[in-house]
Amino acid sequence: MITLTRLDGKELVVNADHILTVEATPDTVLMLTTGVHLMVKEPVEDLLERVAAWRRRCQLGPERRGEVRPFPRPVPQPIPQAEE
Repeated sequence: MITLTRLDGKELVVNADHILTVEATPDTVLMLTTGVHLMVKEPVEDLLERVAAWRRRCQLGPERRGEVRPFPRPVPQPIPQAEE
């Protein structure tokens, strides 16, 4: 999810995975996969950098208290049974 600014100054959060096209007119126009068009203040280059940063954060995996946890977690090994 990335935070953008509408032309009236209000902030909105957009799912970066739903951005279909970005067009540089005097303002930046986004077309979402739902068919919705959004006009935002951010230039195309800034928007692309935000999307790339979002994807990098997603690829890092789950975090806990700022520490990256391994994913998938190791599977616990079965405890050997004592032979009689």
